Amino acid sequence: MSGTPGGKVLVTGALGQIGTDLVQALRERYGSDSVIASDIRDESGHSSVEEGPFVILDVLDTDGISRICQSEGIGKIYHLAALLSAVGERDPDLCRRINVGGTISVLEAAKECNLRVYSPSSIAVFGPDSPKHATQDSPLNPTTVYGETKVTGEALAREYLDQFNVDTRGIRYPGLISYKAPAGGGTTDYAVEIFHAALEEGHYQCFVRSDTRLPMLYMDDAINATLSLMGSSEDDLGDSRAGYNISCLSFSAGELADAISERIEGFTCDFVPDVRQEYADSWPDSIDGSISEDEWKWTPKYDLESLVDEMLRGISSR
Repeated sequence: MSGTPGGKVLVTGALGQIGTDLVQALRERYGSDSVIASDIRDESGHSSVEEGPFVILDVLDTDGISRICQSEGIGKIYHLAALLSAVGERDPDLCRRINVGGTISVLEAAKECNLRVYSPSSIAVFGPDSPKHATQDSPLNPTTVYGETKVTGEALAREYLDQFNVDTRGIRYPGLISYKAPAGGGTTDYAVEIFHAALEEGHYQCFVRSDTRLPMLYMDDAINATLSLMGSSEDDLGDSRAGYNISCLSFSAGELADAISERIEGFTCDFVPDVRQEYADSWPDSIDGSISEDEWKWTPKYDLESLVDEMLRGISSR
């Protein structure tokens, strides 16, 4: 690699569910001017656009990424731009082009500009042959195109680390729950939509069965895990750094609905599975995050009860 790492941060996919929260957290930590948010489009009024530097950036444009990194003195890039599972299955070619092609573009820019790269993975890397309590070394044979792109992304991160010494890091995100941005087209969107429906309509039609149990995490915990990993010394990181399992919650859609109904009188939920049930059934129920706990000492703060309280409070206050 050439050059010297700068001190600023670039975030791709800054208008998405994760990007919205991450940009806010990074700006609180490093100062607004030190965090450059980017996305394929502008969105007037969005916090990522209005509260600090923002650029329109196509993640398939390697030269464009490199130019911004060089001109702005970028040292770290958080690469969040991607098509999520449910959206990606409707357009597999576009999913592969953005998720794999975008990752290659970012890694190429990182090689040229000496960047530390955060490129998240997902529990979608697991498939039906993984145990329901997935360990770090469980088989990675996904049945979705989205999952395939995340397996490829982990392999690319390892390749650029091994061959070009690019400092790559990633977390296998579970379903993420946040009130600050709408769900982005993933299979676990029900765990976000249900809160808005409960408060606005008193009823929700859920697109998975009530007994569907998936790994989940409150967004604040996911952001803290991301910042913790990116702040860790390379000496503390082992062979799993391209896609760490992290400890998270595990609850069913029915348990989530029950927790909400305990707080909102009269709330009801019907369960009418659609094609997303197939994706959910191929994923594990829970995750073993012991390696990330050992290597960079991270554990979640929120349980189901505190997550539900925070979501209802946050949505009601907006």
